[in-house]
Amino acid sequence: MKNRVKELRKDNGWTQGRLAELLGVSRQNIIAIEKEKYDPSLSLALKIARLFSEHVEDIFLE
Repeated sequence: MKNRVKELRKDNGWTQGRLAELLGVSRQNIIAIEKEKYDPSLSLALKIARLFSEHVEDIFLE
């Protein structure tokens, strides 16, 4: 699934490690999401959306 996580993370000046800390996941999870090799669970997608003050459907695109 295409997503804007990397773009949003960089816009906030966060490293992958910092984003992982804020979300309570591993850095490897963030890498996989950004490379579009892993689709996050619904709860993680909602956490990501909340953190970036965006709608889930504006971050994760089909």
